[in-house]
Amino acid sequence: MGTDRQVLRGRTAVVTGAARGVGAAVARRLAERGAHVALLGLEEAVLADVAAGLPTPSQYWHVDVTDDAAMDAVSAAVRHSMGPASIVVANAGVAEGGPFAGSDPVTWRRVIEVNLVGSSITARAFLPDLFDTRGYYLQIASLASMGAAPLMSAYCASKAGVESFAHSLRAELAPRGVGVGAAYLNWTDTDMIRDADQHAVLRELRAHMPPPARKVYPVGQVAEALVRAVERRAPTVYVPGWLRNVQAVRALLPGVVTRYTRRTLMNSEFSATGLLGSGGRAATGRNT
Repeated sequence: MGTDRQVLRGRTAVVTGAARGVGAAVARRLAERGAHVALLGLEEAVLADVAAGLPTPSQYWHVDVTDDAAMDAVSAAVRHSMGPASIVVANAGVAEGGPFAGSDPVTWRRVIEVNLVGSSITARAFLPDLFDTRGYYLQIASLASMGAAPLMSAYCASKAGVESFAHSLRAELAPRGVGVGAAYLNWTDTDMIRDADQHAVLRELRAHMPPPARKVYPVGQVAEALVRAVERRAPTVYVPGWLRNVQAVRALLPGVVTRYTRRTLMNSEFSATGLLGSGGRAATGRNT
């Protein structure tokens, strides 16, 4: 793949967490570039609607990314019906907020399992295809990968984990001709973020962030940047672009955050949110 906007035409692209939000928007942009998209997720009826609206032949699979056997079966089904995947976007993710002390261990663990373990299962299931096609794997990370915030310990831990996973995978797969990218996103206008603003703990957290870091970005803008990264086989993509500058100062962030929150945020009492958004509710109570 190169920079030609026709480079995705006819290729098979897999997107997890594709029912809504960033996943659905990325699927649309990929299809607009001519890719045939396999949409994976937990909300079957919503996935069907997204697939039906795409301009290229696309299919959907109802699957939990934390289920190894189910993901292996889906990868075989995609290969059989659509051809081997040359693009995989590991987007499936959930979030919750609240103090770690007293947090629900099942909910906390589910965030780790979907975001981090689910990404590893996705990669493992589709690596044989990516080896055959010398394809590209894009891991959705976050500003939280670089600077952990209080009151979102599971989400931050999971996103730090997927960042490290992507870097490790990139070095490991480069000799096989497979590209690996990490996408660092800030707040994006999805139902998960809109739901977050309904909870005092996350509304207050965002309100105390520096103005650039609290801005919410349109999902279409984010998806376009991600698909351009796919076309370039980029090792990293930052949306918005200023996030790249955070890399230079990330070693300082834990101390800064601790001092700041000691004076402000942590003076309040907050309760847990549970898993956020429709996607989070779909992920609640599933076996892992």
